[in-house]
Amino acid sequence: MDATSQRLLMCRPTYFAVGYAINPWMDPSAPVNTALAVRQWEQLRQTYLDLGHTVEEITPVPGLPDMVFAANGGTVIDGKAMAVQFRDPQRADEAPAYRAWFEAAGFEMYDPKHVNEGEGDVLLAGDHLLAGTGFRTAHAAHAQLQEVFGYPVITMQLVDPRFYHLDTALTVLDERTVAYLPEAFSPGSQAVLRRLFPDAVHATMADAEVLGLNAVSDGRHVVLPAQATDLAAKLRDRGYETIGVDLSELRKAGGGPKCCTLRLRQGKASK
Repeated sequence: MDATSQRLLMCRPTYFAVGYAINPWMDPSAPVNTALAVRQWEQLRQTYLDLGHTVEEITPVPGLPDMVFAANGGTVIDGKAMAVQFRDPQRADEAPAYRAWFEAAGFEMYDPKHVNEGEGDVLLAGDHLLAGTGFRTAHAAHAQLQEVFGYPVITMQLVDPRFYHLDTALTVLDERTVAYLPEAFSPGSQAVLRRLFPDAVHATMADAEVLGLNAVSDGRHVVLPAQATDLAAKLRDRGYETIGVDLSELRKAGGGPKCCTLRLRQGKASK
């Protein structure tokens, strides 16, 4: 298995808090340790650097506690960046902040016509885009994704509100293999996944409930929550090298390693 060097965008959780509830993981009455969240995030960032990846950072904005979840800031493929439109007003102001960063970085910009929560619901798997819908990104957004990026889009219907973004229910391991939680998808989407990925790794509910599928793979190394021990064992059995990180504080807002990480794909060669 060959690792692919990646360029990643992250946002330090300087203003992380759980002051509202827009998914089942969030409980505003539970205490949150922002300093611990920052330390855990720094461990994730250092893990990427140790693996040889490039990490760029967007400046966090006061009053936007979920901006740490950079995966929702856009979709970047082949040097094109599609900005986002959030479902919830609490996150709306993240969209222009990320759009400005992409524009300043020189990406070819496209604006969304519908609710579209970026790489949280849009995952490049080989020559296909897997696009989630059901809770956040609108199904109508999938047609625009196909027009902008020129990849066939496969709609994935999510059915469990705990796994409200596609990247909480499925992770792309390499161009041919994914891991996913079958129960998070509709029967039709499960059938499509079986057809597309007959050798997929199936996660257990226990590992999905610690956001074990919210993982980042470079084709050889898989960075995932340390608590997802069964999934890590399955991945090692397949020949992947797993690296567990503790993001338990950020999980209080429903985020894991992938939520904190947006891949910046410059061109076709870096796919």
